Amino acid sequence: MVKESTAQNLQSTANTVQSTPRHPWNRYVAMGDSFTEGIGDPDPSSPGGSRGWADRLAEELSRDHEDFRYANLAVRGRLLGQILGQQLEPALELKPDLISISAGGNDLIRPGSDPDALAESLDVAVGKMTAAGATVLLFNGPDIRETPVLGMVRGRVAIYNENLRTIASRHDAVVADMWSLRQLSDPQMWAGDRLHFAPLGHHTIAIMALNALNVPHSLVPQRPKPLPAQKWQTARVEDFVWAREFLFPWVLRRLRHQSSGDGISPKRPTPGPVFGPDVGTIPGAGLPETTK
Repeated sequence: MVKESTAQNLQSTANTVQSTPRHPWNRYVAMGDSFTEGIGDPDPSSPGGSRGWADRLAEELSRDHEDFRYANLAVRGRLLGQILGQQLEPALELKPDLISISAGGNDLIRPGSDPDALAESLDVAVGKMTAAGATVLLFNGPDIRETPVLGMVRGRVAIYNENLRTIASRHDAVVADMWSLRQLSDPQMWAGDRLHFAPLGHHTIAIMALNALNVPHSLVPQRPKPLPAQKWQTARVEDFVWAREFLFPWVLRRLRHQSSGDGISPKRPTPGPVFGPDVGTIPGAGLPETTK
């Protein structure tokens, strides 16, 4: 009888462990710009043709969580005011218990932008999200010291990030700390336009976000493949091609008051189930970091 009772207790404990959810959220809504839309991480099987860190995060949150639903309202090129004006109320109407927001990056790269004023607007919005009962995952900006062109606004990003920490503390939000993610300094974390993250970058950011939320997951950190030595002349040619294909068109859009997001709609406007693609190699990845 003692053995039977012990076996039953062990089985009961195992069942309890298996039935304990890995996280408390059932409905996740992502807000933001091209970063959250997933630009730089092309995937024809994903809505809108891009996967990105938010899809990867949602895929992990949905595992063993049958009722989990995910919406992504992010649209490339959006400024902070546009994100709050066009996405906040629709997001709250979806009744999420988890909201992620990454906003302000497109503002900060514009001349004359004020990181303190931007943070004031974001503070009010985050307050509305938490008042609605949602956990807020708040992304700060990465350290772009080594990034061409973007590196010029590093100081503004740092000031904005400090304001975000204050906002997070005030509203009990979770900070997804991109600034401390030193892996992002590797060029292979970035897409060819040097403005968006490559698949490896999105994968790395998804891991960081899951860790920030304290959610067990199956994603494995990946090391970038070693790059061959590059001659100075080759690097300058690549810089010229990049400026012609990406920098100049970006500057022209600013002068013409155009946006890459003109005519673009959110890729996942309503909450639904999310299924990731079959596990495969990540472009630009070498060995997992756990491999010796």
